[in-house]
Amino acid sequence: MLVDKNIGFIAALISEPSRAAMLMALMDGGALPAGELAHRARITPQTASLHLSKLVAGELLALERRGRHRYYRLAGSEVGQTLETLLALAPQTPLLRRQLAEPDDPIRVARTCYDHLAGRLGVSLTQALVKQRVIAPDDEQYRVTKKGAAWFAEFGIDLDQARRSRRVFAKQCLDWTERQPHLAGALGAAILNRLFEQKWIARIKGDRSVRIAPRGKEMFLQTFEIRL
Repeated sequence: MLVDKNIGFIAALISEPSRAAMLMALMDGGALPAGELAHRARITPQTASLHLSKLVAGELLALERRGRHRYYRLAGSEVGQTLETLLALAPQTPLLRRQLAEPDDPIRVARTCYDHLAGRLGVSLTQALVKQRVIAPDDEQYRVTKKGAAWFAEFGIDLDQARRSRRVFAKQCLDWTERQPHLAGALGAAILNRLFEQKWIARIKGDRSVRIAPRGKEMFLQTFEIRL
């Protein structure tokens, strides 16, 4: 009964439309002030403050103080992955049906899922790494192969550092637009950061979608045989 009550508590926090909208606005792993979150949820600042207090108390959001200003972010990668999974399970709204019907919709092509790559690019990259035997599925996670250890070192990713993280190392995360898994966890975050560093992709301000640079299109094709 204790487990059931805890699940119900979290579900109730997420299910309220305004709170859900604010959570989704933070799915890119960034931090936003209460006023911006109120605008995203289309509610008054006073109402937003009440909802944000509940989300912080429920440990879905973390509060950051920057001088006199307060910013909110998702409490961790697990919250982002839970929201991504719920999106995959949720009934399709008219907007979602339009997005899924358009293969070139930016949110479907490439986006961040908290701190790792998602969308068609994220799924294709994961499948390419499996095909090249860099990683291999292992139950609900991935393991790095012997070949993969050398590959990641050459690609500029420190596997030991990723493994020292307190979070899951390499997890399968169900992609809500592609309905297939992409690579999450500390390794997924390391890959996303490396792609940003190499300028293969770039963030789009105020959006979870990411822009694929011309160099990125060339390198994704050359390195992973991914055509974009």
